[in-house]
Amino acid sequence: MLDNAYMSAGLSATIFSFLFLFHGCFGQAPSVQLKYKATGASPEILAVYEAWFGTPKHISVGYTSHDPEVILNQIRKAKEMGISGLVVDWYGDREPFIDQSYALVQGLAAKNKFKVAMMYEEANTEEGATDEAIADFTMFHDTYLSPNAPGRQAYLTYEGRPVIFVFPNGNHTDWAKLRSVVNKWNPAPLLIQENLPGPHPDAFDGFYPWINPGPLGWAADGSNWGDRYLADFYKNMAEKYSDKLIVGGAWPKLDDHKASWSLNRHISARCGQTYTDTLNMWRKFFPAGQTIPFVMIETWNDYEEGSEIEPGVPTCTEPSPKTALNNQAKSAPAPSAQQ
Repeated sequence: MLDNAYMSAGLSATIFSFLFLFHGCFGQAPSVQLKYKATGASPEILAVYEAWFGTPKHISVGYTSHDPEVILNQIRKAKEMGISGLVVDWYGDREPFIDQSYALVQGLAAKNKFKVAMMYEEANTEEGATDEAIADFTMFHDTYLSPNAPGRQAYLTYEGRPVIFVFPNGNHTDWAKLRSVVNKWNPAPLLIQENLPGPHPDAFDGFYPWINPGPLGWAADGSNWGDRYLADFYKNMAEKYSDKLIVGGAWPKLDDHKASWSLNRHISARCGQTYTDTLNMWRKFFPAGQTIPFVMIETWNDYEEGSEIEPGVPTCTEPSPKTALNNQAKSAPAPSAQQ
């Protein structure tokens, strides 16, 4: 998945251990009142899922996204890592293979008390993008969100409303027009867009950050891991858009040299510190009692852009994934006395 922003400039308890252990480590967060807050003590952890493996357009990773046993094992492993749902990158009828993968994920998620959500990839076409988006959303609703849709109970909701993520490509869609269409659904979905509000702020209910090195751009050694970008995102959301649903972003690393669309982008794993820092950055800007609803790991299995967490959290010694995650939890600072 290729991000547009800044391009012109240049496991259950383990993941939650990261969140709890770092509470208060960033100092006193500013006063803010969120409209949409977590239902528990910590954000719900999601992970972006690529469902295209097994097609000739993508690299071989040793499995196909159409194998139910593979998907079942991924769900089991994600649950062990504290992840409660997969956000599947979805293209409508432009990618039938991925649509079939999505159907498998939703069906298996429903049988395993797991959650699934859709991230809509906007068509990068100047003409017809709005009509295509409306047709795609209608197709998705009728196929996966209607009352009798297989696995419907697994779909991610917040306050009873389905949560749909949007990944913009070219920003050619009239989202205000699409919003008027999906408002007729029962219930109407919550639309969550990448980055801060753009041309159609009222069309979206919330926003999420995406893997980004920040205003200094990509560093050859990967040292620009996104701290400034995330800080700017959370600061703006806290100060200007606290009435929107805020989804946090976390990533372990990035190295897109395997991708056919490679731009030689690199974010260093820093022996797992990039993951730890991004996972907890939101706490600097939101005080106790004002917990954002979700944090989204980017990604579960994008091996082409090198942001995958499926094998485990990166470390310098590269032990087994389970050992790596346990070591990270053990080496984390002691929790603050003020919770």
